[in-house]
Amino acid sequence: MRPLQISLLVLVFMSALTSYGQEETDEYLEFNDRNNVVHGVYVGINMGLGEIDDKNAYNGGLKIAYVANQQFEVGFAGNFLYSEQDIYNNSLSRNEDLIAVYGGLHLEPIFFSKRRVNLSFPLLLGAGAVGYIDNKFKDDESYGDDLTEDDFDAVFVAEPGINALFNISRYLQLEAGVKYRFSSRIDLPPTRITRINGFSAGIGIKVGIFNMGRNRYKKNVQ
Repeated sequence: MRPLQISLLVLVFMSALTSYGQEETDEYLEFNDRNNVVHGVYVGINMGLGEIDDKNAYNGGLKIAYVANQQFEVGFAGNFLYSEQDIYNNSLSRNEDLIAVYGGLHLEPIFFSKRRVNLSFPLLLGAGAVGYIDNKFKDDESYGDDLTEDDFDAVFVAEPGINALFNISRYLQLEAGVKYRFSSRIDLPPTRITRINGFSAGIGIKVGIFNMGRNRYKKNVQ
């Protein structure tokens, strides 16, 4: 009977060890998983140069967007546009330039997102206002009347483009590209310009967190 008792004791001891080993511990193994979904948000500013009616046009913009899995952006973008049109206004006896402010929905699919340089196709769909201003800085007495709502006209804009995105770090991204602006018709004296259509090229910077997850997960050591 003695060997049988020893065998039973060994069996109970091994069972206890197995049960203890299956309990969770404070030790982890960390795995890199490049297939999990990551999220990001950023604030971006950009500037560009283009043409409207064969005249120079300068633009600047601000956008705030959410980035889904480093493959698609959705957010809000707003742009300011100034063009040196030098149009003579007979009623005010002065030369005028064009200004526009517009903003709306920003969409941007991203390709090759796991590489250092990505390719994207941004699209802005929005609305705003277009107007004319005196192109000379004068004193208050000779400047004329202040701008009123009659000096502006509403405009709807669709602005597709193509960008190269440069991933500097997890928190910083640079962009450079070209876009074309399609607009609705405007009716505003002086009436030489009926649309603010035109190409532009520009650069920008995005600051935020483009990968909120570290592409890792933890597993208990058994």
